[in-house]
Amino acid sequence: MNKIWVTRSSMPSYEEFIEKIRPLWETRWLTNMGTYHKELEVQLKAYLGVPCLSLMVNGHMALEMAIQAMNFPEGSEVITTPFTFVSTTHAIVRNRLTPVFCDINPDDYTIDADQIEGLITSDTVAIVPVHVYGNICDVEKIEKIAGRYGLKVIYDSCHAFGETYGGRGIGCYGDASVFSFHATKVFHTIEGGAVTFSDEALYKKLYNLKNFGIQGEELVVGVGANAKMNEFAAVMGLCNLPEVEKNILLRKERAETYLEMFQGVRGLQLPDFHRKDVKQNYGYFPVLCPDRNIRDQVYNNLRQQNIYSRKYFYPLTSRAACFAEKYANLPLHIAERISETVLVLPLYPELEYEDMERVVHIVRKTIDAEGVKA
Repeated sequence: MNKIWVTRSSMPSYEEFIEKIRPLWETRWLTNMGTYHKELEVQLKAYLGVPCLSLMVNGHMALEMAIQAMNFPEGSEVITTPFTFVSTTHAIVRNRLTPVFCDINPDDYTIDADQIEGLITSDTVAIVPVHVYGNICDVEKIEKIAGRYGLKVIYDSCHAFGETYGGRGIGCYGDASVFSFHATKVFHTIEGGAVTFSDEALYKKLYNLKNFGIQGEELVVGVGANAKMNEFAAVMGLCNLPEVEKNILLRKERAETYLEMFQGVRGLQLPDFHRKDVKQNYGYFPVLCPDRNIRDQVYNNLRQQNIYSRKYFYPLTSRAACFAEKYANLPLHIAERISETVLVLPLYPELEYEDMERVVHIVRKTIDAEGVKA
């Protein structure tokens, strides 16, 4: 029985990729912002509709560098969400800042903007909201709050590549937005990431941070890391970018088919892909099960049939072993409930409809066996 993964990396043809990297054997310029790196930056700026973009080795370093570039005082507080991949929280902590967790909305799982203001103190310097499963944060309300208190806003946009809100590229919001180009994403460069922003001065700061602070052969102007994207990764991005819109359409077709197939399954909350003014990328298909036990049973039953779903995000980052003791008693009731009942089901452009039927059958059968009432 074939394995069905929760996602599958989109790939160009072998011949296309090999032909594209052939010049690298002549130039031997494999990293350090070469031709392909520069070309990908230009193409991504155009596709995302953003004024400035800096490529990074991965999404985590993109976020860590973006936060570091803001030069916040050590120990300052950053309001963020616990319902995210742990990388978001790690990037804050590794900058020697203090995460302050805010609960989420029950409808779209993004940070509850109505609760942000109540968490602001004299030590608050920034908000790091996360667009979740392609659901866009309340950017208008967050912008107003940030403006009122003089806070920076850095969006984790790793789930929102290619999306627009109100006809505007999602990477245009906030002081910076961060994207991941990991192999499992809608668009990938094998490993990679980017920071988008409007203040051109930030480009130089990010360049220094990702390149050891080097400005010339004999000039090091600051302390930096090594977060550069290499040329092979950039080539993968250049090959994949022209196929993104087609792949999003294929994802949409499968997501809508799932919605039809799941009609009538009792107690199962399905995703809403038709939110006002949002152009979706259909990167994920999350469902909410009636309770944690049923979620875990669905997960196990799928796994027994070689179908790999994901409890994404579970546990909350505030519940991770490295943070749990400090944040054990926070009132994150919505986030806790969503985390304990959510399951992300397989979704990718090449997913066969017969395999989708297998997924739906197992989910339906498991829930029916538990005697869930509508």
